Amino acid sequence: MGNDKGGRLRRHVTRRSATLLVIANIIGAGIFTTTGFQAADIGHPLVILGLWLLGGVVALCGALAYGELGAAMPSAGGEYVYLRRTYGGAFGFMSAFVSLVAGFSAPIASVVKGLIGYLAAYVPALAEGAGTGVVKLGDLAAIGVVWLLVVIQLRGASSGFRMVDWVTLTKVVGIVAILVAAVLVGRGRFAGLVTPSPGFDELGMADLMTGLATSLVFVMFCYSGWNAAAYIAGELRDPERDLPRSLLVGTGFVVLLYLGMNAVYFYGAPVTELAGRVEVGLIAARNLFGDVGAVAVTVVLCASLLGSATAMSVAGPRVYYALGRDYPAFGFLASTGRGRGVPVSALLLQGLVTSAIILSGRIDQIMQYAGFTLTLFASLAVSCVITLRIRHPEMPRPFRCWGYPWTPLFFLAVSGWMMIWAVRGRPGESLLSLLTVAAGGLLFWLTRGRK
Repeated sequence: MGNDKGGRLRRHVTRRSATLLVIANIIGAGIFTTTGFQAADIGHPLVILGLWLLGGVVALCGALAYGELGAAMPSAGGEYVYLRRTYGGAFGFMSAFVSLVAGFSAPIASVVKGLIGYLAAYVPALAEGAGTGVVKLGDLAAIGVVWLLVVIQLRGASSGFRMVDWVTLTKVVGIVAILVAAVLVGRGRFAGLVTPSPGFDELGMADLMTGLATSLVFVMFCYSGWNAAAYIAGELRDPERDLPRSLLVGTGFVVLLYLGMNAVYFYGAPVTELAGRVEVGLIAARNLFGDVGAVAVTVVLCASLLGSATAMSVAGPRVYYALGRDYPAFGFLASTGRGRGVPVSALLLQGLVTSAIILSGRIDQIMQYAGFTLTLFASLAVSCVITLRIRHPEMPRPFRCWGYPWTPLFFLAVSGWMMIWAVRGRPGESLLSLLTVAAGGLLFWLTRGRK
């Protein structure tokens, strides 16, 4: 493969690797950090567990829609391809721009900052806010992890996918072991699963709705990798069959793990102890297993976070690669390097953007910003299923969305409700998300003449 725009990605990815990529993309920092934010906003374990279940159902509905779209349009790029085909170049371009900033770079930043946050329990110098310089040591360590992953990807496409496979299998085995150990030997209390915080009964309807919507944004951010296999459709050996199956199997499996992990958190610690804390997994593990068990759990959590960051570093550049092939102004993003089969320039650009985001804010701010934007464009992509069924009923569809039209409509309804109330709960992050979309539209307008 050459360095020119005509470089191609090889069809070498198996269904197993695609499924593991979905699992790795979904299970990131969120499941180990966001429950503390939800505990502070809502304060009732059963309501929080219900939100995780609702988020899982919504993610599965989205996976069904993407399965139909990806099987019909098996090219690298995910929603960039679907939106460009359905609604025109402007929508596709904005989705690719948002993917660069909020879709992958921001989640990777969140994951590696979460990784460093857990390590800070044992290396205090890495703690957020530690140090006196403008750039904290913890942020520098997070940036170092980002560029280590870039170097691994640059070795070739096979190296990246092999790392995703092994790290994902390791973290899945580790998480299942935590769930089993919590039931068999954990020193927890089942009362923690049903006991709300003292302030829960004092919440008014408006505050409760805002808290639910804001928390659901966090939850959907944690499920945001359910569409991961769609981005590598151009590299799947049999995308018409493997893409829908990998999306559904990977997403469904993670729903079960997420419900189990949250149950373990509340079994190990009361909601008041978790409220507002980032390291909820470590808190619950220490209560359940003591210091020795907490160290073992931390190893599993760190492996999980590293796997998620690796998977997103694989998937993201495929979107920018697709953009570079369609727009000469960004043709450098389609460079695959000589014999590497990796979008080299796109990977380097993602590393730079991720590094900047790491320096820009806290984990909860990054997650809320990214979650709102991801929900917006995932909703637009899911709507493509309905639009294309109406406009192009003759289009070949190797896989058809189960439960159509109710499954995509349910996804759109929940996502719309969530975004409306999230604007009220976190207006700053929501406004920044919309400004990012607007910036993508402006960039498209400035460069469209060179298409």
